[in-house]
Amino acid sequence: MSVLLTDNLTIAGLNAEWRGREGPTDVLSFSQREGEAADPEDPVLGDIVISIERALAQADDYGHSPEREVGFLAVHGLLHLLGYDHEVPDDEARMMATTEAILAAVGLERG
Repeated sequence: MSVLLTDNLTIAGLNAEWRGREGPTDVLSFSQREGEAADPEDPVLGDIVISIERALAQADDYGHSPEREVGFLAVHGLLHLLGYDHEVPDDEARMMATTEAILAAVGLERG
């Protein structure tokens, strides 16, 4: 797995190119295990891209540390690479509970 920490301009370009959505987002995940040519046994999970600019702004908005926000985005991206999603409420609840458990295990629980 690779992780790219970047700025809003770069992530906005990736967001437009790969998701067809304008503007920056906070995190993108690119799985190596999905699609027609994917090998589910490949040890490479994929790539996570995090906008540090967005992470810093969101940490301020949510009232927690930049470390927690970057940790949250990294875990969120990783869980997507592992097949988690949040399109329906039950899946979102499962993904959020797993995210919070991981963050608490590394000392980044909600303050």
